[in-house]
Amino acid sequence: MKAFVYNGPGQSALEERPKPVIGAPTDAIVRVTRTTICGTDLHILKGDLPSCAPGRILGHEGVGVIDSVGAAVTAFKPGDRVLISCVSACGKCASCRKGMFSHCETGGWILGNTIDGTQAEFVRIPHADTSLYPIADGDDEDALVMLSDILPTGFECGVLNGKVQPGATVAIVGSGPIGLAALLTARFYSPGEIIMIDLDDNRLEVARRFGATQTINSADGKAVEALMALTGGRGVDTAIEAVGVPASFELCEQIVAAGGVIANIGVHGVPVTLHLERLWDRNISITTRLVDTASTPMLLKVLKAGKIDPKLLITHHFKFADIGKAYETFGDAAATKALKVIIEV
Repeated sequence: MKAFVYNGPGQSALEERPKPVIGAPTDAIVRVTRTTICGTDLHILKGDLPSCAPGRILGHEGVGVIDSVGAAVTAFKPGDRVLISCVSACGKCASCRKGMFSHCETGGWILGNTIDGTQAEFVRIPHADTSLYPIADGDDEDALVMLSDILPTGFECGVLNGKVQPGATVAIVGSGPIGLAALLTARFYSPGEIIMIDLDDNRLEVARRFGATQTINSADGKAVEALMALTGGRGVDTAIEAVGVPASFELCEQIVAAGGVIANIGVHGVPVTLHLERLWDRNISITTRLVDTASTPMLLKVLKAGKIDPKLLITHHFKFADIGKAYETFGDAAATKALKVIIEV
């Protein structure tokens, strides 16, 4: 089969690999029909994630069709169409029983990280019964790919952890795909204001189309002043960090209102200063989380009801043979205006 392989920092290739086989009774083999690229994949290609060894097939998102199942799989059979969760969960360990599937003792984020992933013609899915979701014939596969990772990540790590409430004022720092997913799902709770902050005017324009009530370009270094002017000097009830760099988190520290929440989504690779000299008496909460995908069944229902349109996040389509070009396009988003790309396998 064809597969996109990480071969070390700055090195990747579309290669011929053996088709995966059932390794445990709870496994399923899925024929992938659609996949996409995550910002985490770009981090891997740069060599930022030592857990992902050279030779690994990348990818942790997608939809497909069941090819074969292990003897212990009861929820699926060959021919079933499925959504692949970015997080694998046994459903039985202490973490899974708490709903923290991302910390599953034998799963978590392993696809495209510590085991081969979804950017291939076939993928082995451990714990298939609790790591796949059935989808119906006729369901839009492009939209469903957005439910593998990006929508539950924005919703769980940003909106739920940020305790977004009706009438609240929300700021989302970072108008990339994850920030926009947080924007789309924050609207479930009818906040009074959603303020998007970014360096890129194109992405801020997209945010306005998605429902942002205000946007701020932070390139001039005056984002705090601009936001305080919009909020009467109070700040925001929820500040969602969706970039993963010190400057964006420290901006959240400056704009959160008394009694507010800073909800971190971004993946941080270097230390960030916590300004307790300013925050110690502000009654704020700071939350962190890796997506658990516990919200995926709810998001599937919301999608089926037509209450959300994940395809708004999709800007480019590629055939699997052109996955190298898809990576170039996604990696140069400032020039290509890429958000999420769909790769048809």
